[in-house]
Amino acid sequence: MIKIGIVGARGVYIAGALASMPERAKITAVCDIDEGVLKRSCERVLELGANSELPKAYRIYEDMLSSDIDAVVISTPMQCHVPQAMLALAAGKHVMCEVTAGVTMDELFWLIDSVEESGKIFMYAENYCYMPEVQLVRKLVKQGMLGDIYYGEGEYTHDCTSLCFHEGKKTWRHYWQMGTRGAFYPTHSLGPVMQCFDNDRIVSIASFSSGNHNPYDLRNDDVTQTLCQLASGKLVKVRVDTVSPRPHLMNYYQIQGTKGCFEMPRLGGEAKIAISTDEDPRGFEKWRPLSDFNDFLPERYRKNEGINAGHGGGDYYIVWDFIEAMEKNVLPELNVYKAAEWTAVALLSQLSVTNHGRVMDMPNFRAKMPWEEKKITL
Repeated sequence: MIKIGIVGARGVYIAGALASMPERAKITAVCDIDEGVLKRSCERVLELGANSELPKAYRIYEDMLSSDIDAVVISTPMQCHVPQAMLALAAGKHVMCEVTAGVTMDELFWLIDSVEESGKIFMYAENYCYMPEVQLVRKLVKQGMLGDIYYGEGEYTHDCTSLCFHEGKKTWRHYWQMGTRGAFYPTHSLGPVMQCFDNDRIVSIASFSSGNHNPYDLRNDDVTQTLCQLASGKLVKVRVDTVSPRPHLMNYYQIQGTKGCFEMPRLGGEAKIAISTDEDPRGFEKWRPLSDFNDFLPERYRKNEGINAGHGGGDYYIVWDFIEAMEKNVLPELNVYKAAEWTAVALLSQLSVTNHGRVMDMPNFRAKMPWEEKKITL
């Protein structure tokens, strides 16, 4: 039985997933600086059926790390992620960390070093990668049904301006998220697309913006478009927009290959795919519902396991894979190296957009990365 502690009470969302696997893990501790939020979150763990008793409540993070927990789920503000992950790893705890992985390039290098030195599991909690449509398209790509994939794009258009203020005061998001320029929050858009490019990696990025037109005293540009060049020469485009006054569209994706393409709906409806087959060589000319190919879903999705969890069941499967990695002591797919690369798109984007779209080289994040490569190359 794996004992999990949560820092940042919003992380109790995993309780819904753990309720379906009570024999494998349970939440034994929750930590938050807000006493009222902490109390309600501990009660929420019981309501969701993850535990038979209240988890222990902590106000001080180090006190929770001194308890007998095996793993920590970090769901605090992004500027806390790396310091708290490093403390947990040093205390011998496994870590699942919310996005983004860090807020500076140096933090990403420190995080990788800490994970490698600890020998513990680090998993990036990019739950958009686990949504059913994303998993289905990835399976079709692996089957070769879209041919050779050479272009992808993702968009995260989500008006978050109300989150920048609380009771008339500026929140951390005002500074650490929308207080910076560039694609500060790219991984919801980027992760699901990059999973369709197998072991390819990003080698350079360039970001462009429409400028700042918002009335909220925010430093972030209203729209940022980032182009990512992959090692294979292929291209990925990412739009991040959390300011523009428009309905939410938090998970738009497009994948283009030599045999056809996939596209999420922009204005409602269902995801579509258009592909050529031996029986219909011109099949790429007409859209079909993605659901026509549900038989290709990974088996656990076809069983509807965790379907009631958030993000179409994605919150369930990401917790499942975290537990699986800890039980088997294997590197999770969403490991620290992917977390660093996808997060670095945001950090390098800040430099690119403030220098008129300058192309920024991406470090090759990998195991035992040489010291001399841990730098930003201009």
